[in-house]
Amino acid sequence: MQKLTFFIFLIFTVLGVQAQEINWMSMNEALEAQKKEPKKIFMDAYTVWCGPCKMLDKNTFSNSDVIEYVNENYYPVKFNAEGNEEINFKGQVFKNPQYDPEKKKRRNSPHQLARAIQITGYPSLVFFDEEANLIAPVAGYRTPKQLELYLKLFVGDEYKKMTSKEAFAEYQKNFEGSFE
Repeated sequence: MQKLTFFIFLIFTVLGVQAQEINWMSMNEALEAQKKEPKKIFMDAYTVWCGPCKMLDKNTFSNSDVIEYVNENYYPVKFNAEGNEEINFKGQVFKNPQYDPEKKKRRNSPHQLARAIQITGYPSLVFFDEEANLIAPVAGYRTPKQLELYLKLFVGDEYKKMTSKEAFAEYQKNFEGSFE
């Protein structure tokens, strides 16, 4: 088995093929990176038991257009919204004091940060500006084409022009995506 794995690795190396993936980081890492180079944060707030969260990983976050766009334009954060990570955010430490390590594969208590940023369902795709101010959480599974609308809406500050539901509906109607 090791020989087969090495052989496959060798073929990919010779052909110049590299596995593409989103360069996920923790929220603490993204906040530190923002201090050096301001960039928006894109957070995937997931849970270990969530089926649509797993579909998002498999179907959307493996898409080459999504990978390239997210890596280039955002600090991508993978956040277990029921995990026990300690996060220093906006001068406050967020934890999950009711976290139960016995529940590693099933529902756990919500993380304090998940509550603070108003995550109401999983998965939630959460956008922050260059100063880590919350722009918006977007709840639910999205295909690459559906996610593209939000990625471009927030990175280009188009959302600042949205003053009503009608304005967003018009933006959505006229949006011409390019993701496959």
